[in-house]
Amino acid sequence: MTTGSHRPGRDAAGVAVAPSLEPVLEAVGPTPAIGSDPRRIVFVSLVSIGVALLAVGAAEVLTRLIGLITNLAFYGRFSLGFASPAANHLGPVVLVVPIIGAVIVGLMARYGSPAIRGHGIPEAMEQILLNESRIPPRMTFLKPLSAAIAIGTGGPFGAEGPIIATGGALGSLVGQLLHVSAEERKTILAAGAAAGMAAIFGTPVAAVLLAVELLLFEYRPRSLIPVALASATATAGRIAIHGPAPVFPMPAIAAPGGWAMVSYVLMGAAIGFLAAWVTKALYALEDRFARLPVHWMWWPALGAVVVGLVGWLEPRTLGVGYDNIQDLVAGRLVGTAMGVLVGLKMVSWLVALASGTSGGTLAPLFTIGGGAGALLTAGLDRIAPGAGVDVRIGALVGMAAIFAGASHALLASVVFAFEITRQPLGLLPLLGGCAAAYLISLLHSRQSIMTEKLARRGTRVGVDYAVDFLDQIMVGAVASRELVSLEARRTVREIREWIASHAPGSTHQGFPVVDRSGGVVGVLTRRDLLGPEVAAGMTLQQLIRRPPVVVYDDSSCREAADHMVRERVGRLVVVSRARPTVPIGIVTRSDLLFAHERRLAATEIVRPELTLVG
Repeated sequence: MTTGSHRPGRDAAGVAVAPSLEPVLEAVGPTPAIGSDPRRIVFVSLVSIGVALLAVGAAEVLTRLIGLITNLAFYGRFSLGFASPAANHLGPVVLVVPIIGAVIVGLMARYGSPAIRGHGIPEAMEQILLNESRIPPRMTFLKPLSAAIAIGTGGPFGAEGPIIATGGALGSLVGQLLHVSAEERKTILAAGAAAGMAAIFGTPVAAVLLAVELLLFEYRPRSLIPVALASATATAGRIAIHGPAPVFPMPAIAAPGGWAMVSYVLMGAAIGFLAAWVTKALYALEDRFARLPVHWMWWPALGAVVVGLVGWLEPRTLGVGYDNIQDLVAGRLVGTAMGVLVGLKMVSWLVALASGTSGGTLAPLFTIGGGAGALLTAGLDRIAPGAGVDVRIGALVGMAAIFAGASHALLASVVFAFEITRQPLGLLPLLGGCAAAYLISLLHSRQSIMTEKLARRGTRVGVDYAVDFLDQIMVGAVASRELVSLEARRTVREIREWIASHAPGSTHQGFPVVDRSGGVVGVLTRRDLLGPEVAAGMTLQQLIRRPPVVVYDDSSCREAADHMVRERVGRLVVVSRARPTVPIGIVTRSDLLFAHERRLAATEIVRPELTLVG
């Protein structure tokens, strides 16, 4: 028998009466999405702005900490200035420095938190998808500290991954301290992550797009507004500290011609193959480390042996390598030196990241992709000098294309490359090259460098964003109008005889119950009517145990589905706003499922129906 929190009242004679429909009708109507209340959006936005200010501070602390450790480890001096390890004069001793840093990181991961391992974004995605955006508070300081040690001792990583993870951890921590929903906490986490990226690179729009494509899994005002405000705040903070200049300024470039554009698109496709290979190589190396007969705490130290060896051969592979990126987009790094740097940086970074140490992916990918793009462009210029390609644009497109192919964050990659250089004439080749790289990468694998780890753990990450199909269809369009209602004054015996007769409509699973005026007073199922514990002499009025769960015919199917979930029922009585007590139909779970038939039909390829008449 149907049960619920609403119990029937008793009349003067002690006979059970059905509950009133009016309280239920007050709850019927458009159901606002969680967090869509403008007042909540304002609140979450203010919280996100506060988190952004914290992220700016965290970014400054992290970069200065990396500078301090780098200066101590490679130059033996106490300085907070951001320095490159490339100019060190340690000689063979440089082999030991990354190993010492990796041992410390391994110990921190073993006895602090294993979550500090990796580049941060997949871990943040996992917490969003599986843990209601709750990141352990200790990650707020363990992640940046471990990253500073790894990078400061020569790890070939960028600071952006750890600060994105740190900003996300700050957002999650604040969200756990406040009275917010899981969806709002996700937004605050994403706002912190986006603010961290904007604080490092001064790229507010790209930070918002990265949050949308990799963290939010939605594009809605309730999340977009707080994240945008947080990114703008963090960028303003960066400008106040470091000035408004782009992070990687490059000389002015000319608008590409037609053949040049074709070249950049083809080059982007080639970089897409490289991005797919890099992703596969990274996880293949991770699998090799997993098979080692030693505890994972020691894997970073083993990977650091390769980092130190490569750093001895080519010191520019050590550390974040932002100076390498600057030289690439400025056209100062060319020829054999560039090829050697790209190859060795890729080896060092892949082995180090696969070993499970703490670091980022963006800067190494930019170095690898930028160098590959510059090499391809230089080769094309020699073969076809009339194409009008520019090595600097080739490096810029290569940088963005490899990130687009590896992360599957197409728009974020394009806008990021523009914002770090402020070269508007590069937008067109960036869009073409990144789209081609994304296409090639998708053809090779549906998983990106960010989601492959989650997929291996059995977590599905959605990458397609579309309007909810059920939200576009009204209940009246799918509800059954062949309504079979039962009179409340009838007895259970009468209804059982009617069901046994197999009369038309008697096979339905649920029946609205109406009073003498035709107003719905409840819903009874076959189980309610045929249960052996139900006395045959009871009237249907006495059998009703809760108010009817109804929905308006102009409500969306999404609202109807949500209403079913909240009320834990499988069918809703459909009413009109003009006469909200009179049933005009019924909608079931099956009706909502079959509503998707039109969506599935729209994906089928059909023969052309257009006939051209001369």
